[in-house]
Amino acid sequence: MFTGALTADLLLGDVHSLKGKRAVVRPIVAELRRRFAVAAAEVGDLDLHRRVQVAVATVAGDAGQVTDVLDACERLLAERPEVTLLSTHRQLFSSTD
Repeated sequence: MFTGALTADLLLGDVHSLKGKRAVVRPIVAELRRRFAVAAAEVGDLDLHRRVQVAVATVAGDAGQVTDVLDACERLLAERPEVTLLSTHRQLFSSTD
């Protein structure tokens, strides 16, 4: 069994409040969960208006499937017009670690 985690650092567009930030981030997190059946959440930069860290985690029977899901999640984040993907960090764990 393999577990993969992706943390993405995003820059938001024209956002001037935490309420505006929430209005942008919540639909992105919901779409990640719905489309890819992953655990996703806002995990960092909670008090900044224009920055956000989103984390995604998934579990699968083989490493290739985990990588494919994380690739698809990263593509979704990169293609969103309201955010700029600044960086990502990935981790892959096996049940033997």
